[in-house]
Amino acid sequence: MPKWKYSVRVDEERSAKAMTWDAPISYKKIVDLARLLRGMKVNEARKFLERVAAGKEPVPIRRYMGKQAHHRGVAAKYKWPIARYPVKAAKILLKLLDNAVNNAEVKGLDTERLRISHIAVHKGRVIKKWTPRAFGRSSPWFRKYTHIEMVVTEE
Repeated sequence: MPKWKYSVRVDEERSAKAMTWDAPISYKKIVDLARLLRGMKVNEARKFLERVAAGKEPVPIRRYMGKQAHHRGVAAKYKWPIARYPVKAAKILLKLLDNAVNNAEVKGLDTERLRISHIAVHKGRVIKKWTPRAFGRSSPWFRKYTHIEMVVTEE
């Protein structure tokens, strides 16, 4: 079994870590949501992710924004009109957040004072398949995976 390392060094007594390897979602869909969560308190982040997973709150898209729709009301809150509703990404990050909070609870940290100090998204593998089409052609049918790491720190 390989030994995985985090991309950040933290104080081990005051922080807890969690990782997800090969999450079945594209890197482009989750990177802006992770950037928005960085620095949030855990309780605020959980409420925010639940609203996004329910499709009630959009997430501003700043990096991979080609051909993305503009939504009314997003510019007033985030000062950016381009947004997306990443429901699947929010559900995956909600599970990871719960895992990090449980790890902190096992270490004896106060879960009310936790803040997301580090969150990183890395590109995972791509499983490449092709589906046959008419006249001898084929279309790509790729599965993209993502690695996510999260560190919560007690203030």
